[in-house]
Amino acid sequence: MNDTQKKIIVKTLDQIIKRAVPKASTVSKYGGVLYTLKPDEKEGQFCGVFCYTRHVQLAISNIPKLKDPDGVLQGTGKTRRHINFHSPDEIDSQVIIALLKQAAKS
Repeated sequence: MNDTQKKIIVKTLDQIIKRAVPKASTVSKYGGVLYTLKPDEKEGQFCGVFCYTRHVQLAISNIPKLKDPDGVLQGTGKTRRHINFHSPDEIDSQVIIALLKQAAKS
């Protein structure tokens, strides 16, 4: 994965997140960008986007309350799981929007 692909994925995810949760603000943290409805409270963070060498990760919080009928969430975390993207073509905005709306409500 090259830097251009990473930038496209990050930009696309940012647009999807802002479309799903228009009132979200961003906080740079942990080497990525966190999206929150309460910038001063850790509990307000509902997702984050992080770049790695071989993929871009969308981490989503509030897992116990989320329904993932498409089975796209990876990992075994009790409160946070993720989706790794290796190409912009892998992004399914409808699936991501549904997950983000749930996570932001929790």
